[in-house]
Amino acid sequence: MPLRVFITGASSGIGAALARHYAARGATLGLVGRRRDALDALARSLPGEHAVYRLDVAAPAALAEAAADFNGRFGLPDVVIANAGVSVGTLTEEAGDLAAFERVLRTNVLGMVATFQPFVAPMRERGAGRLVGIASVAGIRGLPGAGAYSASKAAVIAYLESLRVELHGSGVKVVTIAPGYIETPMTVVNDYPMPFMLPADEAARRFARAIDAGTGYTVIPWQMGVVAKLLRLLPNPLFDRIFARAGRKPRGLLDT
Repeated sequence: MPLRVFITGASSGIGAALARHYAARGATLGLVGRRRDALDALARSLPGEHAVYRLDVAAPAALAEAAADFNGRFGLPDVVIANAGVSVGTLTEEAGDLAAFERVLRTNVLGMVATFQPFVAPMRERGAGRLVGIASVAGIRGLPGAGAYSASKAAVIAYLESLRVELHGSGVKVVTIAPGYIETPMTVVNDYPMPFMLPADEAARRFARAIDAGTGYTVIPWQMGVVAKLLRLLPNPLFDRIFARAGRKPRGLLDT
């Protein structure tokens, strides 16, 4: 039986790259995103049979319907990848940015919970499966001008750890992937240095290796993992002095 993979945020970037990777392995895919034309074009470009679901992960009922449809047509997925997310430059002093904070947290955190929820109990009953959450190194320490995004990814990392412990011994693996800089529409607008940047297709290959292995937590690429460990060790006064001068993402909502 072919591998069955359900991917949110599949319209572009990492999600589309993961779709191409798994389709090349013969997988049957559930492709979830907000842009129907992009999803249809991706599905047509891939070998095999796939289902397309145009929806917003901030709408739990729509996700539940998509999950039920995929399960009915192809069977319970082997891998569910909660990749959908938005990134936005935010400033707490700007009253208008409160809506951006809400959108980022609703999409990046609650959208991940809503993605997994329909699959957790059936996977536990089956005794196998992979629940994969795409976090970010931005969740390791708060970055200036990115309070909403950093907060959302820190929440995601903690949420996934909780879920991993809840499912310990069940046969269901929870995989947390914290990428560094990946060439996607989310990073193309950044006008500051982005060390160790990976092309999306190469990132997808590395993600898939971690998913296959059932790795609990990993930073990709590994060089950013070293940087992340160093960032954790920096005393607050030194971190503050260094990152007060760091580049900042432009304000304005972007899709993954």
